[in-house]
Amino acid sequence: MVLGLMLTGTLYAAFAPSSSAGSASSDEELVETGRNLFLVGCSTCHGQNGEGITTLEGDQLGPALAGVGAAAVDFQVGTGRMPAAQPGAQNPTKPVTYSDEEIKALAAFVASLGPGPSVPDPSDYSLAGLSEEEREEAVSRGGQIFLTNCTACHNFAGKGGAMPRGGNAPNLSDTSAKHIYEALLTGPGQMDTFSNGNLSPEEKRDVIAYLYSLREQPQYGGFDLGGMGPVSEGMFAWIVGIGSLVCFATWIAAHTARTSRRKDEAAA
Repeated sequence: MVLGLMLTGTLYAAFAPSSSAGSASSDEELVETGRNLFLVGCSTCHGQNGEGITTLEGDQLGPALAGVGAAAVDFQVGTGRMPAAQPGAQNPTKPVTYSDEEIKALAAFVASLGPGPSVPDPSDYSLAGLSEEEREEAVSRGGQIFLTNCTACHNFAGKGGAMPRGGNAPNLSDTSAKHIYEALLTGPGQMDTFSNGNLSPEEKRDVIAYLYSLREQPQYGGFDLGGMGPVSEGMFAWIVGIGSLVCFATWIAAHTARTSRRKDEAAA
């Protein structure tokens, strides 16, 4: 027994430090790679050390990045919002500039500037492993959370809408589950931040389950007008539907009057 314990201790002392050193070296290399990418593509607006840059007029080119975490980088760069083409009220989505490995390196560098939310694991937002009943319950809970906290900007169907000061709430119909989770976690732009203290990881997953359920729902009644809700649909019905009927009725009345006048003239 003593010999076995000595052998186990010797093997651990021989291999464990080497493994830890290798992991640390790998992390340092990833951060260094991210820093090099950051200096080329991001430092113009965010500064060489992520401290942020403000113009002489007081306008902010890019905010400080210490504490935003890897999740914010993965969301902004992974959706193409960053690097930005030019400063503006809100950066729109566009084709992604960096590869997955480069995004991972950038996220590692920014995470090294200060503690912040990390990139979520697929188990945080996936419904895999849940029964059909549990999925339905998750959708129901997520719907209540979304309708309470999110519909003012994204509307009840997650189709988005206009926001003050030139911003907009994006359409969530094509947004991936990971990026929805990261948006909830980091609060990009004018969006509120829903940390794990505000919404637990399970509640965030339930919101994602609700949004994904909307994509599977059939659209009854023909033209759905983008799912913008009863106000826009009612306005369309009044202006286009009833307006067309009024114009058609007016045309019929005018045509009937002209026909009657011609008959009277012919009889005279």
